[in-house]
Amino acid sequence: MDRTYHNKKDALRLKIEDKYKILGFISSGTYGEVFKAQCLKTNKEYAIKKFKLDKDGDLSTSAFSQSACREITISREINHENIVHLEEVIIEPKERSIAIVFDYSEYDLLNILHYHGGGHSHPERKPLPELSIKSILFQLLNGLAYLHANWILHRDLKPANILIMRDGTVKIGDLGLARFFKEPIRPLFDGDKVVVTIWYRAPELLLGAKHYTKAVDMWAIGCIFAELIITRPLFKGEEAKMENKKVIPFQQDQLTKIFKILGTPTKNQWSDINYLPESGKLSKFKMYPNTFTTFMQQNAPTWKSKSGLNLLTSMLEYDPKRRITAEEALDHPYFKEEPLPIMNPFEVNQYIKYPYRSLTPEHHSNKPSIQRSNINHNINRNIPDKRQIKRARVN
Repeated sequence: MDRTYHNKKDALRLKIEDKYKILGFISSGTYGEVFKAQCLKTNKEYAIKKFKLDKDGDLSTSAFSQSACREITISREINHENIVHLEEVIIEPKERSIAIVFDYSEYDLLNILHYHGGGHSHPERKPLPELSIKSILFQLLNGLAYLHANWILHRDLKPANILIMRDGTVKIGDLGLARFFKEPIRPLFDGDKVVVTIWYRAPELLLGAKHYTKAVDMWAIGCIFAELIITRPLFKGEEAKMENKKVIPFQQDQLTKIFKILGTPTKNQWSDINYLPESGKLSKFKMYPNTFTTFMQQNAPTWKSKSGLNLLTSMLEYDPKRRITAEEALDHPYFKEEPLPIMNPFEVNQYIKYPYRSLTPEHHSNKPSIQRSNINHNINRNIPDKRQIKRARVN
């Protein structure tokens, strides 16, 4: 095949360094690396996720073939203020790489939770203010309701994937595991045997469900909501690792952590539980009572919201059919009570010095530097109207 035309076209492509100045390294994984960068033309800051191709130039089987393609495809079709925005895709044939350019966020929810939960940078454990909890949760639900309205499951919601901009806007990030779920040709299980980080994985997934719904995202939101309140993971189980790609291990410890707090599920609570592939193993568990209310009172003694507890409980329903949806949650009385949610969740305390996301000059450095900044923004007390959730056409 004559490559002359393609070579000329490739030579005209702008490289990353032609358009952006790399300011530092953020993180890496099986997919590649993420950098903080500045646009040479506008000086605006972005995050650049760079995916690697294998040495033969084919798409890697580990991350690029599924995760990156999905992230690019879905991100290009959606547009919402509470979902990270894809600026552009940069192809570098000679480097055998593809990069996607996203909004850059100064914070992520994981670092903020570490700050309040007594991490090394801030040893004193201090609860998040109610206004911050409510404002973060409302924006998170607003973004998720948009995804679900467009038949998209996120399938990897966790604090590390919740980004917060300097102006306080909360954005759902990392759509690498996202999938369209309207009339799938094959069960979602066939494409990805394991989804959702273990601490935020819904019980139907832990019990081997082959078919599942947007309720798995709402369980993860419930876990994040509880974590905002108690400043530590709600169900912190030990993950049983896969010994080979064909056998998915039974996550007994994670289920035990859930059962000890929410009680061992029964058929009255969850009518379809006996149809799940791993339901036969439920006989191995003790019949734990539900101690959730007591647990929350003991671990968050200053949090007194009855409507908030009601919303949280509805997110952590065992039966996916009874679990509250994102759009229903936006209408919950919790968000209509004082303090009302605002767009800037940090405004409640202008003097909290949250650490910026870790950034190192070189990606191989083992000593990331932590920057701090006073948060001081204008109050915006206009509550986002859930009826204004944007609905994009996603083909």
